[in-house]
Amino acid sequence: MTEVREHHHADVSGGWLRAATFGAMDGLVTNIALIAGVGGGGVDRHTLMLTGVAGLVAGAISMGLGEYTSVRTQNEQIGAELAKELRELTVNPEGEAEEQVRRWVDRGLPEDLARQVSDVLKRHPEQALRIHAQEELGVVPDELPSPWTAAGSSFVCFALGALFPLITILLGFDSLALALGVGGLGLFIAGAVVGRFTARPWWLGGLRQLVLGALAAAATYGIGVLIGVGLSG
Repeated sequence: MTEVREHHHADVSGGWLRAATFGAMDGLVTNIALIAGVGGGGVDRHTLMLTGVAGLVAGAISMGLGEYTSVRTQNEQIGAELAKELRELTVNPEGEAEEQVRRWVDRGLPEDLARQVSDVLKRHPEQALRIHAQEELGVVPDELPSPWTAAGSSFVCFALGALFPLITILLGFDSLALALGVGGLGLFIAGAVVGRFTARPWWLGGLRQLVLGALAAAATYGIGVLIGVGLSG
């Protein structure tokens, strides 16, 4: 007798994990680059702190609203397409069934078996809609991502990521290099954690994110220095 083993997959539907990942990475890179740019202009710790906190709050709100709007709009578009598909199944069930049979046959399924499955689906409209949605739209109707979950994940993770380069400043340290170093550590940790969800080595994911964040910080720091020198001159 064949043993049945249960297994689980990671979230690949574009729900909370995607929003959390983008939120954390954006929070880290945005505030590291923002603090580096302002710090390059030669401002004091109070201005750095004010800039970082403002960047954290504004960015978290923007990310949350953006994720909510994006996922809500996507779900509404999918809903409209599902309604269209349901009308086709109601008005032209034979044509839709034949279309599905042709699709399965093209993928290598025997025609008689494809027709048997199609005949069964005719008696179960909800399952027929589910199958057609998966085949034609690439979505599962009852497994769409929640806009509120995506927004909340993005908001919280952006705030946590943006907090990293602020930690030393909030603790009273004046060193810009120390703040950016802690931010860089956050980038490496975030990249390593994301790497754990994939087949990529954790250290490679961390290193890649650190390099990308460092490039962004270097660019804004250079701009800050140029503007700071220009203003002081």
